[in-house]
Amino acid sequence: MDEIAIPKFKATCLAVLEQGRRSGKPILVTRFGLPMAEIRPPECIPLGRRFGLRTQTGVILGDIVGPTGEESDWDAARDPGGEVK
Repeated sequence: MDEIAIPKFKATCLAVLEQGRRSGKPILVTRFGLPMAEIRPPECIPLGRRFGLRTQTGVILGDIVGPTGEESDWDAARDPGGEVK
């Protein structure tokens, strides 16, 4: 594991992150010789298509077109007088 002091890390942050990504090895950031943080490249980077990834995996259970309840239960079906249309 590579080791870098905080002042040097602050000055070269982007380069250190790129080095860690390329090498795949973690980098230990230290302050006065004591470990403060460990920078690791991500384990798994999803590649490829994201949109539509789970197409054709759903299952339709029952009627998806008909009403889900009685019309009398709907507030929109009531007139201001409280009677069902």
